[in-house]
Amino acid sequence: MHRRVWLSLIVGGAASLPAMARDRGGRAQFIGGTVEDLPVGVNGALFTTHRLMFHFATKKTTLAVPYERINLLEYGQKVDRRYVAAVLLSPLFLLSKSRRHFLTLGYVDERGDQQALVFQVEKGDVRVVLSSLEARTG
Repeated sequence: MHRRVWLSLIVGGAASLPAMARDRGGRAQFIGGTVEDLPVGVNGALFTTHRLMFHFATKKTTLAVPYERINLLEYGQKVDRRYVAAVLLSPLFLLSKSRRHFLTLGYVDERGDQQALVFQVEKGDVRVVLSSLEARTG
């Protein structure tokens, strides 16, 4: 397995993952990308407090990327009207919108290949994650 350095097992602490995510980074869902070892749709935590590495930790695995290899950060939102809630509950829901926050992270792996990761980040955590990544990656 050539990504052994990047993907390793978490020995413990999976139960405290949401609490740790609040203090050190943010909660996110892996939406997709070029990493084969990480299942699409898995929930986890983004950690940006390590001095040299960005981490995405799930209950079973941790993905680590050195900040110096990160060469792309993109942030975007997807805004949707709440049509289902409007039909089922009240037409007033047409006035409200749901916003989903996406972070795309590009990096060069140990073989020199460009890789990409796309995360949906929780609304309350996106600002901390973005500012930390910008500070760490330059």
